[in-house]
Amino acid sequence: MGKTGGFLIYDRQTMPTEDPRERVKDYKEFHQRLTPEQQQIQGARCMNCGTPFCQTGMLIKGRVTGCPLHNLIPEWNELVYQGNWKAALERLLLTNPFPEFTGRVCPAPCEAGCNLGLNMPPTAIHDDELAIIEEGFKRGLVSPQIPAWRSGKKVAVIGSGPSGLAAAHQLNQRGHQVTVYERHDRIGGLLMYGIPNMKLDKDVVLRRLDILRQEGVAFVTNTEIKTAADAKDLLDRYDAVVLCCGSTQARDLRVPGRELSGIYMAVDFLSRNTKSLLDSALTDGQAISAKGKDVIIVGGGDTGTDCVGTSLRHGARSVTQFEIMDRPPLERAPGNPWPEWPNVYKLDYGQEENAVLHGSDPRQYLTTITDLLGTDGHLTRCRLRERKRNGPRICC
Repeated sequence: MGKTGGFLIYDRQTMPTEDPRERVKDYKEFHQRLTPEQQQIQGARCMNCGTPFCQTGMLIKGRVTGCPLHNLIPEWNELVYQGNWKAALERLLLTNPFPEFTGRVCPAPCEAGCNLGLNMPPTAIHDDELAIIEEGFKRGLVSPQIPAWRSGKKVAVIGSGPSGLAAAHQLNQRGHQVTVYERHDRIGGLLMYGIPNMKLDKDVVLRRLDILRQEGVAFVTNTEIKTAADAKDLLDRYDAVVLCCGSTQARDLRVPGRELSGIYMAVDFLSRNTKSLLDSALTDGQAISAKGKDVIIVGGGDTGTDCVGTSLRHGARSVTQFEIMDRPPLERAPGNPWPEWPNVYKLDYGQEENAVLHGSDPRQYLTTITDLLGTDGHLTRCRLRERKRNGPRICC
């Protein structure tokens, strides 16, 4: 375990963030690192419980609690406390090939399952994970692991997002010759174009891609496998084909007025912004700009948050986010006990930025759009249905 009784001695401390007023001026990552010594103290809070819910990855009432990868969390938390970063990295990589990604973007269901969370702040597992891999890179502990032998089998992986890269990594380590096909101009899928740069810096993705290439994985961009002939060609040339096509089929809003201009799918808004950022630092005019506009975002999840943060970095005049669900309570409700995922109110980075810049959380709860209205074919307003506890109320 970590330090005996460490959770009684040390308070939870997470990685600090840059002031929202400053970080919205660019697309750089805004989370800062604790010192290795400070991170060791966070590892000391781990209790090495007899039943470590943090690594179970269970579904409770349809929501995950604990790590879906079954990371060996108590083991590497103890090694963090000891300052043994090499051993901690070895234990982490046994279950997670890309902790530099999950350590940045995972919502940390492991912390929801941490036994400390029963009556006090949980162990900072999310930050410990990121610290392990970044210390590994900093100390030269991460290097290409080239397979000692080759099976002679060739495998095609279609899609270079998280699942495609993970499949390619595992298959390559088992000695197969792997080629990854990507329809876009850059490798990474969701990691490259779906997640904004301030949340996952693309240099982090490129760093891992360079390692995969050195390990023997081949990548082919600007190639879409979409016809029967394409599929037959792959089946003829490869011993196996792995489909890692992702989930880019967006959920549309089917209401009157949907055909008006000025309405975009979130995946297009985010991906075009990142591509323009990487191609030209947003000078090529290819991004969908929210500058000076009153922006409405439909959906209160992570993607909606990313749209809030991106819109604010564009210089939007205002941002409003519609959430169909009710506002969560400030503390766990009696029907939401540990170790369930805690359904409590919080400000994610985008909402925090809007609150600082514009004075309020942009989310409007219990609200859905019923009609989109416009002038000369362009969106100008929308009609809403606000679901109150005593019945619905319609407004424009």
